[in-house]
Amino acid sequence: MIVRRAYAHVPDGSAGEWPWTVPCVRQLLGEGMRFTAPVTFLVGENGSGKSTLVEAVAEAYGLDPWGGAAGRRYAGPREKSPLGERIRFEAAGGGRRMLGSRAARRGFFLRAETARDALDRAGFGPDFRSHGEGFLAAFREEFRGPGLFVLDEPEAALSFTSCLELVGHLAQVVENGGQVVCATHSPLLTAMPGADILELDEDGARRVAWQDLRLVDHWRRYLADPGSYLRHVLE
Repeated sequence: MIVRRAYAHVPDGSAGEWPWTVPCVRQLLGEGMRFTAPVTFLVGENGSGKSTLVEAVAEAYGLDPWGGAAGRRYAGPREKSPLGERIRFEAAGGGRRMLGSRAARRGFFLRAETARDALDRAGFGPDFRSHGEGFLAAFREEFRGPGLFVLDEPEAALSFTSCLELVGHLAQVVENGGQVVCATHSPLLTAMPGADILELDEDGARRVAWQDLRLVDHWRRYLADPGSYLRHVLE
């Protein structure tokens, strides 16, 4: 692992402003965020702060918040976030050298919203391949060796089978000494053995077993009886 804990301090006079008002960010300010496994999934409803956290972690580590690899010049128009500028890390045993020097940091940030641009710049553009195939090509080539690999809803471009392949790539990252932080809505990805799962809601973030996730419960109920959900939106 590279990072054992992330923490930050709110700027003076800014406590009532975004992103400091987001519950999971307030918790980060008060307690920090501990990483207890090589793969950490952040799960929650839209607006719960998943993307806010993963983007800030990527930026604090030195990854382009627009998406891309460590050590490459920022290519996107996205400005640095106030949270990303203030996050600091406590190193895990394998991350002291990497966190001690920005030049030594390795990793990649892939966010669903800007993935096509990031993949184009990394040489995995859409020519002769689908969007999902470009994602998988990036995973094969960029998600290798020790480093911090951050993903924001990677399942957006992937089929069921491709999501299974992604789990295999993430396992290879772990085997090679890397660490993964991933925001997702996927019950398939979060079922990865050994992963740590943080469920985000209006109370902040809490560790949850896969089988106790709200999204897993909803998917079970929906697949068993779609009509019980659809009648509320179609009637």
